[in-house]
Amino acid sequence: MEHYDQARYGPAGEDTNEPLLSEKDQTTVEVDSSLPDDLTRDEVELPSPEEPELARHYVRLSQQNYGVDSGPYPLGSCTMKYNPRFTEEAAALPDAAVHPDRSEDSLQGTLELLGDLQDYLGRIGGMDAVTLQPPAGAAGEFTGILVAEAYHEANDEGHRDEVIVPDAAHGTNFASAALGGYDVVEIPSGDDGRVDLEALEAALGENTAALMLTNPNTLGLFERDIETIAEMVHDAGGLLYYDGANLNALLGRARPGDMGFDIMHFNVHKTFATPHGGGGPGAGPVGVTDELADFLPDPHVREGDAGDYELYTPEHSVGKVHGFQGNWPVLVKAFAYIDRLGDDGLADASAKAVLNANYLAEQLDYEIPLGPFHHEFVASAGDQDAADVAKRMLDYGVHPPTTKWPELVDEALMTEPTEVETKDNLDDLADAFNAVAAEDDETLESAPNRTTARRIDQTTAARNPRLSWHDLE
Repeated sequence: MEHYDQARYGPAGEDTNEPLLSEKDQTTVEVDSSLPDDLTRDEVELPSPEEPELARHYVRLSQQNYGVDSGPYPLGSCTMKYNPRFTEEAAALPDAAVHPDRSEDSLQGTLELLGDLQDYLGRIGGMDAVTLQPPAGAAGEFTGILVAEAYHEANDEGHRDEVIVPDAAHGTNFASAALGGYDVVEIPSGDDGRVDLEALEAALGENTAALMLTNPNTLGLFERDIETIAEMVHDAGGLLYYDGANLNALLGRARPGDMGFDIMHFNVHKTFATPHGGGGPGAGPVGVTDELADFLPDPHVREGDAGDYELYTPEHSVGKVHGFQGNWPVLVKAFAYIDRLGDDGLADASAKAVLNANYLAEQLDYEIPLGPFHHEFVASAGDQDAADVAKRMLDYGVHPPTTKWPELVDEALMTEPTEVETKDNLDDLADAFNAVAAEDDETLESAPNRTTARRIDQTTAARNPRLSWHDLE
């Protein structure tokens, strides 16, 4: 366990098991209520910790979890980058605490920030118009599909009922297209991990509504034929949709709009350092080319003739996809990040993301079958089980990569260190990878041994979650 640095990553093991507050000392509190007797109790048992014990309780719980504040979080494709505190401070400013249903004339500062963020994202993505409404990347995908559908309907091409998706695409691409009512046409990747042009040509036709694609793709590979792909899709009458999951690799260097994409969504949690997941609010803005701008959700922010800002409804709007103008505090954080870094800072972040991925890959004993890559890479665990590798890495105090996907690589270890990690952090990660690579199956199959929770049944947990601790009784 020489690689496990307890002082750095926090404690692990049985001695950190922390009881629930309900399992600690209780105090009986009498209840005096004006509600009917059959709706109330005379008394209730409540936890009664003193302030120091309460603080330590939550700190101990936090030490049993791992997040972007704990150390490297190299989940491939998810871009789990550190969330800087200055963006949190910006969103917590008193002037940011505005009710979204106030009148437009009393929301000018809010609308101006949203308008500026739309412009920023449009410039970054090479898009002509941007909506900030969608509350997550997947919601952005669905919004893009709705825009594509409305566009085809307006052009009397409602017969286009197929969306083409590569086999290595994110699962949300398949789901978004299906949720939008489209038949999903899956095409295989070529031997080099990129779009197979012959397979794409065979799939395209008069029923094609769109091709959903990300670039670089899930393997971290840049689609070198992207301009040809765009031409093929457009010649067939379809639209090209950009999944913004991997935009972190391109910032300041290439723009989806310049590649021929018509629609894209931005994962601000991946690219612009707003919090990622955890059940909280997110944001997945959608950008489109000029010919699709009239189909964006309602309302949209624009600058009026008098220099003020207003909300308006695009002429052929698909309607509302979220309340008000989107998740305002999350959008403030994205704006603050972009505004602080500027053009040079965003380009620098992208460069370091690519550099870190390539440096880390060079240090690993595992094989990396496909390349050259950009911000992420997919190694193969070879004869080891990738899921076992991930469990064992937890014992070394580091978070494992994404495993078993994409299926183009056997026992995939999909790894994205992001731009924020130092060389020392990357060396620690490489040490953990290589230590596990040298271990036997018996050791891997018993892992993890130093975490509070041992090996859980992930499939059952996902399908039949226990949502209350009472279920354990």
